Amino acid sequence: MAQALAAGTALPRPAESEGFWTLALRRFRRHHVAMISGGVVVALGVLALAAPWIAPYSYQEIDLLNRLAGPSLGHWLGTDELGHDVLTRVLYAGRVSIAVGLAAALATAVLGLTVGGIAGYRGGWFDSSLMRFTDLMLSVPVLPILIILAKYIGGTVWGIILVLASFGWMGTARLVRGEMLKLRRMEYTDAARALGASDGRILLRHLVPNALAPVIVAATLTVGEAILGEAALSFLGVGIQPPVPSWGNMLQNAQDFIWTTPRLAVYPGALIFFTVLCFNFVGDGLRDALDPRQRR
Repeated sequence: MAQALAAGTALPRPAESEGFWTLALRRFRRHHVAMISGGVVVALGVLALAAPWIAPYSYQEIDLLNRLAGPSLGHWLGTDELGHDVLTRVLYAGRVSIAVGLAAALATAVLGLTVGGIAGYRGGWFDSSLMRFTDLMLSVPVLPILIILAKYIGGTVWGIILVLASFGWMGTARLVRGEMLKLRRMEYTDAARALGASDGRILLRHLVPNALAPVIVAATLTVGEAILGEAALSFLGVGIQPPVPSWGNMLQNAQDFIWTTPRLAVYPGALIFFTVLCFNFVGDGLRDALDPRQRR
């Protein structure tokens, strides 16, 4: 060490001096399955965003003289029952399905963070009231209620996001509430309170940032659940309505041709499967990386 100091060589910084997020990023990079899954998710997102520029046709363009055609140079994935180019529809549908998943997960995280954060920090009867309401929401049969709500306020992207977020925040709220019960007893919380910080400042500046790790993991896993939820509602006919394509309503349209032209169901079904699987793998990687018990 003395020779290194004499030579002016910088010594390696110990892992303990690195920040939490730096260590988490290092651990996530070692999770190869999560890294590959994250790359697949990014690639799918880029393809979906670039659909207006790379799709060979308009998603509403109909060619009745070329219905149910097989893959060709003009239509790489063939055409559907109305002559739509399937590749074009798949790309535009990815924009809708992934956007619904991400937006619903974000809304779910915000609602869960708000309810769980306030309940855990305030405690007492306020905590009990919010948690009993959360338990009540958890006891509601979700799918029938989602179908009813989607029937009347669904049909659009924002309507489906609202429906999914309304019944998806409870798990995040319970998770955040548990973190808040622990964090509000920490010494830095008492120090901030002794310095005269308001409850809002303590909650937003000190407690919420320290409770973000489990929320990020939960939100990542919620993306896959929201994509499945949108696909289920659209498949049942109460989700995203044509002519706007989504992977779910593409499956609904393909069910009449499942025996004669199964590829119409294979393409959107496979994309739903792999997208949800990749988001779940990313969530698993983030869970391991953000685990405070992991030291390296």
